[in-house]
Amino acid sequence: MVFGVFAILNYRFAPRFADLPDQRYWRAALPDPLPDGVDLSPGQQAIGGYGPLEPIARNTVNVAKIATQWPDMLRVAGSLVTSQVRACDLLRMFGRDGHPTPLGQAFTEYGRIAKTLHLLALVDPVDGSCQRRMNRQLTVQESRHRLGRKICHGHRGQIRQAYREGQEDQLAALGLVLNAVVLWNTRYLDAIVESLRGSGQPVRDEAAARLSPLGHAHLNCLGRYAFTTQPPAELQPLRDPNARDGEDDGEF
Repeated sequence: MVFGVFAILNYRFAPRFADLPDQRYWRAALPDPLPDGVDLSPGQQAIGGYGPLEPIARNTVNVAKIATQWPDMLRVAGSLVTSQVRACDLLRMFGRDGHPTPLGQAFTEYGRIAKTLHLLALVDPVDGSCQRRMNRQLTVQESRHRLGRKICHGHRGQIRQAYREGQEDQLAALGLVLNAVVLWNTRYLDAIVESLRGSGQPVRDEAAARLSPLGHAHLNCLGRYAFTTQPPAELQPLRDPNARDGEDDGEF
């Protein structure tokens, strides 16, 4: 169902699966006859065989449910885009008394198509770009989480507030410090790249694009801190990579 909601909004839901070999693959077969008011072009009607995927495409999507509920599915998509529907209202549209409504069943069937395409991209032995993109995004997210765990701002990083407003205040405090660290790292990374290029050392654009401002090995989260009313006009001197430890204390 989640795959269906993402797909109709023109987003791609790309989760990882711990049980990838056990996932089901679905094929789409047109209903015969078509529901009233549904007309397909010749290209849309030409759904042939699945070639080498025939052995795994054992399950069939109920396209009739999608076609019947398609106008209401588009209304749901429009309501989500314009923020006219709340999450609790959406859940009531998709299920009632523990059972999916016809609209919920339609989104489930529609999501099976998007899920199958995602699974095929994951297991493609030739093109591994999908897995590389997912791993890169997961690396960025985990780097952000590691930085947040190191800072642990606000009651030692423990959510102790009983109410949502208090929890949001704690998370906002962590986000403020984390964003300040990202800004600091970004400025110095840019200065380092410009310094290397100015000294004649080659720095490829594709290598610079992979630099992350979420590094935190150089951060000292303990001690006393002094804040001035005005930020310094210039950055601190960059650390000499050839200097021995302790020779350039105070430099980045």
